[in-house]
Amino acid sequence: MQPKDLGKRIRNIRLTKKLTQEELAARLYITPQTISKWERGVSHK
Repeated sequence: MQPKDLGKRIRNIRLTKKLTQEELAARLYITPQTISKWERGVSHK
């Protein structure tokens, strides 16, 4: 699975659950910026 495909799945599930990036980040104990990067398919290389 490509990073962008995974990001789309994360975003779709998050929106289905009516969560903001901030709310999802808080539940996962990570930053909202990380959620944003995942959804955009950005990674560190």
